[in-house]
Amino acid sequence: MVTKAPALTDTPLLLDGVLPDFRFARLETTAVGAPPGRVFDTARNLDLLSVHSPLFDAVTWVRAMPDKILGRTPPPLPSLRVADLFDLATKGEQPWLPLGEAPGRELVFGAVGKVWRPSIEWRWITAEHFAAFDEPGWAKMAASFVVHPYGERRSLLTYEARTACTDPDSTAQFLRYWTLVSAGVGIVLRATLKAVKEAAETGAA
Repeated sequence: MVTKAPALTDTPLLLDGVLPDFRFARLETTAVGAPPGRVFDTARNLDLLSVHSPLFDAVTWVRAMPDKILGRTPPPLPSLRVADLFDLATKGEQPWLPLGEAPGRELVFGAVGKVWRPSIEWRWITAEHFAAFDEPGWAKMAASFVVHPYGERRSLLTYEARTACTDPDSTAQFLRYWTLVSAGVGIVLRATLKAVKEAAETGAA
C-alpha cells in the first residue's frame, strides 16, 4: 500500500521541533520522477547501510581508519533500515532513534554522540529526552527526509542533517571535526538521495 501524501501546507517541520537551534548543517535535495507517496515509502524502507557509491564507500573507509589502525572492530549493525527505527525492530541494537513521522511527508531520526573521537562514543537516550537533552560534552544530531509534490508527476525529496552541541567545548571540538568531514557528509546525503530516487523511479519500494 502506497502512503498518500498530504497537501502541501505551512505545517512546521518536525525537524524544527526536535532540533530548532543548531550550528552545523548540510541539506541536499533532488527531483524524483515518482509521486510523493511512493517516494516517502521508498525513503522509509531504505536500509542506510545498503547505500554505496565510489565516493560514499571512500568516505566510509576513511571514517573507519582510526579503528582499523588501533585494531578495534566495532560490532556490525544488522541494518540501519529507516522503517525499523520507527517500527522499533532494532530497539537496543544501535543508537539512532526515531524522532518524528508525518506519514507521506517527513521522517526524522537522530542520535547523541561524541563523533569527533576516533572511535565514536554514543550516548544512549530515549526519543522523549532528545529535544531537551543538554548534558555537557555531547553533540545532538538529527536528520530528516522531507517529501513535497513537484508538479503533477514528480516530487522533491530533501535530506537534511543538523548538529547542535551542548556546551562551548564540545562545539569547538565538533567544529574541528566538521571542517574535515562536512564535504563527506554532503557525499553521503547525495548518495542516499540517489538510492531513493532510483528505487522510487523503478517502482522498487
